[in-house]
This record gives sequence, C-alpha cells and structure tokens, in this order.
Amino acid sequence: MNATQLHKDEYLPYFESYIQQAGTVELIEGLKSGLETIIAFYEAIDDGKLEYRYAEGKWTIKEIINHLIDSERVFCYRAMRFAREDKTQLSGFDENHYTEASRANSRDLSALLEEYKTVRQSTIALFNSFDDKMLVSKGFAGSGEVSVRALGFLIIGHEKHHSNVVKERYL
Repeated sequence: MNATQLHKDEYLPYFESYIQQAGTVELIEGLKSGLETIIAFYEAIDDGKLEYRYAEGKWTIKEIINHLIDSERVFCYRAMRFAREDKTQLSGFDENHYTEASRANSRDLSALLEEYKTVRQSTIALFNSFDDKMLVSKGFAGSGEVSVRALGFLIIGHEKHHSNVVKERYL
C-alpha cells in the first residue's frame, strides 16, 4: 500500500503535505530507502554548514536531524499504542521546545546519524510487525485522529519535507 491509498479521515489536514510527499512508494520500502538516502544526504554536507541558520530563530541542520529523530520516535510510539488498541488520547508535542532542549549542535554529525539509523531500523521492525488490521487502527493524538499506516507515511513525507528545506535554504 502507498500513501495515495490513504483515506482523508486517516490523518489531520495539517499533515496533508507530508502525506503527499510520501507519494506512491510502498510503506516499508519508503522507510528503508529513506534510511539510505538521508544518511548519504547529510554525510555529504560540509561540516561548516551543519550549524548554519538561514534566519534568526530557524533550526540548524544538526537540529533538523535531531528533530527528525524525535518526531519519528513520537510517531512510532503513537503507532504502537494505536496498533495495540490503546484508546487513550495522546497529547501533542512542542517540536520547538524539543529542539531547543536537545542540544543537537553540541553533538557530532556521526553520532546524530548513528542515532537516526538506529531509530529508523527500529521503525522498520515495528511496522513490519503490524498486520493489515493493525495498520488501519486509529487513535487520537494531538488534535485529531490518525491511523497507524498514516503515521508511517507521515514519517516518510516529513523526512522528505525537511530534506527539501535543507536543499532550498541551507545549501
């Protein structure tokens, strides 16, 4: 299944652009190919640009990588809870606060990418464990309802979104 097969009631309108960026790639293949693509992309960036901000208050490239890691963890946690039929409404999270508190700029790129790789491998294992019924399970997170499979495509599209921002505004 790919993101174009999702129903509009499986995610909030806010996430539409991220879901669209996932395109027609199959869920597990998209997670796997994203891992390879992102590692290569960020490894190729000159070290001098990793802490650059294109405007005041904008994140650095290191902070973007850390944001991808944090977001993926949150999305996976939600997916696991919903796949396990947990009906508890989950709160949203403040990505700006998380980024500020992460101290990503004090970390080496290699450490960030190793963590990213570990998180993505865990994500792939988790989504591989879901059967069809689990993938269409829904739960409430933040301000609305989302399906497990939409969360998987959200991870893929969110990653592509930030890669495009880096290409357009940082490089």
